[in-house]
Amino acid sequence: MSKGRFVCFLLLPILVLLFPAMGMAQVHAVDKGDSIYKISQWYNVSQYALRYNNNLWSNAIYTGQQLNIPTRYAAQKGDTLYLIGKKFGVSSSSIKEINQLKSELIYPGQVLYIPQYKSQNISGNASPGAGAPSNNFNVSRGGPNFKTGDFDLLARIITAEADSESYVTQVAVGATVLNRVDSASFPNSIPGVVYQVDQAGKYQFEPVLNGWINKPASESGKKAARDALNGWDPSNGALYFFESWVPNKFLQSRPVSKVMDAFTFTY
Repeated sequence: MSKGRFVCFLLLPILVLLFPAMGMAQVHAVDKGDSIYKISQWYNVSQYALRYNNNLWSNAIYTGQQLNIPTRYAAQKGDTLYLIGKKFGVSSSSIKEINQLKSELIYPGQVLYIPQYKSQNISGNASPGAGAPSNNFNVSRGGPNFKTGDFDLLARIITAEADSESYVTQVAVGATVLNRVDSASFPNSIPGVVYQVDQAGKYQFEPVLNGWINKPASESGKKAARDALNGWDPSNGALYFFESWVPNKFLQSRPVSKVMDAFTFTY
């Protein structure tokens, strides 16, 4: 064991004793066969937090790439997002974003992800900004321009959810995701909506949980994503969709927008 590693080994338990509520920062070197899904499972962090922390809004990672694992911090009595941000040297808004918080309210014992420095992107250039890809994907739909990574993610969720359905239904699934982006009740970005975790700790979309979201988008999914981004909404403004046979009281209690193939779309 080198002298440097020996010193780090001795310091680690001391740091843990000094900062019991603070998780140690970790860096993961991507190995052959790794994926965002596998890495998030390995370190027990959300995919959204891992992606945000490293500015990764597509599935493109390469062997040897250094990914910063989000630090986990247990909120203490008297903590606020502002004070936690000062403690770690990050903005309170970035803590709110990486944890997909709806408000500034936090409680003692709540485990929060703390954003770290972003890794380098595929081209080797430093990643810009707080979790936002650099290339714009201009579309005719209202609101701010979406990004190229947003397009790929939208195409992948369409593929994972509805690749076996008709093309119109695929577009409706994409439109429903975008309707959530436009709604004040949901995160205001495509990654935020797709990787959203509810207050019970459940993912909103099953493909994020089972890893299907990490599969490449089909050509049909890409085309449907483009049509949805360009304003076509066969769902008639729906905010939810589910397979009609699923016995979910919450979803089945909502006003129905449209039934298409195996899916019911609701408000």
